[in-house]
Parts: sequence; C-alpha cells; structure tokens
Amino acid sequence: MSTPEHVNLDVPAGRTATGDGARQAPSPAPGTNRRRPLPWRRWLEILLLAGPGTAVFVTFVILPVLMAGYYGFFRWSGYGPPTEFVGLRNYQLILTDTAFLEALWHNGFILVMSLVLQGPVAIAIALLLNRRMRGRSLIRVLIFVPYVLSEVIVAIGFSLMLHSAGAVNDVLDRAGLGGLRQDWLADPDVAIWSLMLILVWKYIGFAVILMLAGLQGVPDELREAAAIDGASYWKTQWYITLPLLGPTIRIWAFLSIIGSLQVFDLVYVIWGQYVADTAGTSTMATYMVANGRISGAYGYGSAVAVVIFLISLVVALVYQRYLLRRDTEGALTGGAA
Repeated sequence: MSTPEHVNLDVPAGRTATGDGARQAPSPAPGTNRRRPLPWRRWLEILLLAGPGTAVFVTFVILPVLMAGYYGFFRWSGYGPPTEFVGLRNYQLILTDTAFLEALWHNGFILVMSLVLQGPVAIAIALLLNRRMRGRSLIRVLIFVPYVLSEVIVAIGFSLMLHSAGAVNDVLDRAGLGGLRQDWLADPDVAIWSLMLILVWKYIGFAVILMLAGLQGVPDELREAAAIDGASYWKTQWYITLPLLGPTIRIWAFLSIIGSLQVFDLVYVIWGQYVADTAGTSTMATYMVANGRISGAYGYGSAVAVVIFLISLVVALVYQRYLLRRDTEGALTGGAA
C-alpha cells in the first residue's frame, strides 16, 4: 500500500504535522501524572479483604497491649475496676527486682546459645540433606517431628527422663558411668544447659527446614562453575552457598531471637512456678505469671507484660534496621508513577 503524499513521515518527536507546517504539541499539564483516587469499588474490595484480619489483629493484639499498659499504672487485684493509681511504681519495682534481672539474664543466655548452637547445626544438617542420599526424606521427617510436637508433651517427656531417678541417670548407672549422674533439673549449674538441650532438640527441625528452603534458591550453575574452577566442596559452601543463604539465616535468627525472649511453656511445665527460680531457669514470662496472676497482682503482672513487649519491640526494630534492612528493601517494589 502506498503512503499518501500529504503525510509527512519525518515529523520530529513532540510535533504534529498538519499540511505543510508543523507545530509544537502541547506539553501535558503539571500534575496530570499523579495517581487518580481509587474508585469506591476498590476501597470496598480492600475493606472486605483486609477488614476481618485487621479487626482480629486490633482486638487480640493492639487492644490487649493498650489495656496492659493502662493496668500497669495501678495496684490491681483483678477484681472490679482499678482504682489505686501508683504511676510508674510498678515499673520501678520491676527494674530493681533481682529476680526479674536474673530472669532477663536467662533469656539473654537462651538467645545467644540458641543462635550459637542451633544455627551451625541446622546449616550442617541442611547441607547434608540437600545432597542425594538414601533415606533423605525419612531423615527430614524425623528431624521435623519434634517441632510439631506440643511443648507440654515435650516438657513432660524430658522431665521424666531428666529426673534424678529418671531414665538418663539409670542408663548412666547401667553403663558403669554412675559418676556422671547429675541432678539435671534442680542443679542451677546444670539446669540451664538441660533447658538448652531441650530447646535445641525441639526447634532444630524448624531451622533445618528453613535452611533447606533457602538452599533451593542457590543456583546449581554456580556450584558447577566453582567445581570446574577447582574449588573444593567446603570452599564452595563457604564462598558461594553461605553468602547466598544469608537472607534465610537472618530471617531464622530473627525468629529465634523473638522466640527466645518469650520462652515460657517448657520452663513452666518442667520446673513449675517456684522451682524455676531456685533451679536458675526462670524467664521473663515465668516471672510475669508467678508475680502477676499467681500472686494476685494483676497490675504488676500487666506492667511486666509491657516491659517484655517493649524489650521485644526494641530488639526487633534494631535487628530489622541494621540486619534485615537490605533484605526487606530488596523485597519491596515501588508502585507505578
């Protein structure tokens, strides 16, 4: 098809051809590229989809935190409305109580040792299970089973085994190693390590599954290229696999830190509300229950809950600011202009 002679194909960008002359096309008015307001149907769709979840979050998370903060300013027994206002007295007592400071130290010890013990072991197991081997699926299931067990079941089982007359000491006696008998649950020098053993056994499966999921994102081409260049297996893991596994490790560490600050179930079931203090395994959560609900001082217990919340919040914000910032910024995408 031939092009009509009166059409000018050499018109510069931004100009329109009309007849023999060309004029500058009008530029768009400033502000015309701004986003248009969402129509009411879009708002209705957002409300229907996000409304129920937001309502549940506000009702069971935000509102209890605000109520705990309110009750923390009162000396309250839990019956009737709080009337005896004490201001910051409860918080002053918390921060000067040696029992709370000891519980805080125990949480810090659990936090550090969880990272030190679980992290390397989980990475090593994940690297092993990521290779082709017989029974790999069965081993994965067996490692993950402790994580899906109830904390109460795990606590009762280990309390029976680690009792002074339990299975562990009995096995040591039968093996001629009676000198290694310990009061695993009552000796303050041993009990905290018994707790760490239980925690590692319980939660190592979750860490292994996360590491295995992260390993699936490591391209095989990089490992093959490293092998062609003569890199050994361990150098390949150190210089290629571990750096690419960094985002997964940081996410796992974040979850482990928050969980370590909130340890309660295992300690409460195994050591009870009073033995935990003398055995050296008390945590901030067990301190809150023992000195709040059980003591009938609900105002003081609410203040302890607020302190635990603030500590967890500060740790989470600092961790996200300095360690997760690169990962979260890489996951976010800007909207269209």
